[in-house]
Amino acid sequence: MVMESINPATGEVLEVFEELTDQQLETALEASREGFSAWSATTFSQRRKVLQAAAALLRQNTGEYAELISREMGKPVKEARGEVEKCAWACDYYAEQGERFLASEPIDTDASRSYVRYAPLGPVLAVMPWNFPFWQVFRAAAPTLMAGNAMLLKHASNVPACAAAIEGILAEAGLPRGTFQNLAIGSGRVEAVINDPRVRAVTLTGSEAAGRKVAATAGAAIKKTVLELGGSDPFLVLEDADLDEAARVAATARTINSGQSCIAAKRFIVADRVADDFLERFRAHLEELRLGNPAEPETHIGPQARHDLRDTLHRQVRDSVKAGADLLMGGEMPPGKGYYYPVTLLDGVTEGMPVADEETFGPVAPVFRVPDDEAAVALANRSRYGLGGAVWSADRERAEAVGQRLEVGCVFVNGMVKSDPRLPFGGIKASGYGRELGQQGIREFTNVQSVWIG
Repeated sequence: MVMESINPATGEVLEVFEELTDQQLETALEASREGFSAWSATTFSQRRKVLQAAAALLRQNTGEYAELISREMGKPVKEARGEVEKCAWACDYYAEQGERFLASEPIDTDASRSYVRYAPLGPVLAVMPWNFPFWQVFRAAAPTLMAGNAMLLKHASNVPACAAAIEGILAEAGLPRGTFQNLAIGSGRVEAVINDPRVRAVTLTGSEAAGRKVAATAGAAIKKTVLELGGSDPFLVLEDADLDEAARVAATARTINSGQSCIAAKRFIVADRVADDFLERFRAHLEELRLGNPAEPETHIGPQARHDLRDTLHRQVRDSVKAGADLLMGGEMPPGKGYYYPVTLLDGVTEGMPVADEETFGPVAPVFRVPDDEAAVALANRSRYGLGGAVWSADRERAEAVGQRLEVGCVFVNGMVKSDPRLPFGGIKASGYGRELGQQGIREFTNVQSVWIG
């Protein structure tokens, strides 16, 4: 079996990668065990130098890696540059903070001395998606490696060149052989890797369906998992919000990465009194966005990553319009090469429509109208997802109180939901469990060991 790197802007096959044979996979798993043995014995100072070296390589070659991301999955190149820079930030952050986050904690007991220590767990399998092909990997790898674990990467099959590049960066940065390895395998072989006794834990960012399969397999093997799955993030605009700023940020929050983000704003829940005014401003900002070649710096919206993803998005829009949604802009597939889909704005959206009930993974913005805060919170929470949410109001205390009632893993007041190395990131309900980033993220894949000395 081969994996093809395809340019979604043209449909052109860029490169072909051979899948690992069974013997190559066995060699990789054994190398991971050996790599963990060596890496876990290093000091924090030694690990710090490797992560700092990786950060330096990312910054030195930002343009090259950004072009690779743009070429392989269609991200506008200016956004791809930001993705690479954020990876460097995560490496530096954990290089600086990791030792403090994992310091032993003294506990008063009847012992002469007792404490809790955070010890590395072992090789961790990372099953990662295509939409942020560098960031998703580095936000998992930086804390996991700093904690002294090894990592095996099973990346999405449509970004094999990005996966190979990441492995090269960390090898050049000085990781011992086997400590970080790219497994070029299909999804059908993931179960066997999870079940291998040398693999101690799994982290997955991906679809709800993929999360269920991974969780079931890991649970049967009694192995720790962290799941960051889909999202249908609500973006609440209360009647006293700064509509200019809310509309401007809403346009970015919906269309970042051409709308292909788990934490993109996907349901715009707006107070009736200001809905018409907000829609006018929102539409004006959306109309300013340029759809086109992701390699050109003036492009805001690139192609969807695969043709089947675009087809699903168009079906969601078409069926929602048939169900009564008002199509204000977009909604038609453009002719020509590439998997492009225009920015689309829908008003009058109600529950039961695909754009309301399903996750929309593309530049489609559905607007719901509600009479008051109670209705806004109730609608926001009537979703099986619970990743992030945003609340907009001139009264920050009011917005914070509304935000605390949202059933989500992260709340942003008068701002756009985003991941930040300094804050734990993750969701609840069908959006998954566990946390990445922050102090909580680096402790997820450690053995929290109690030590009692008589």
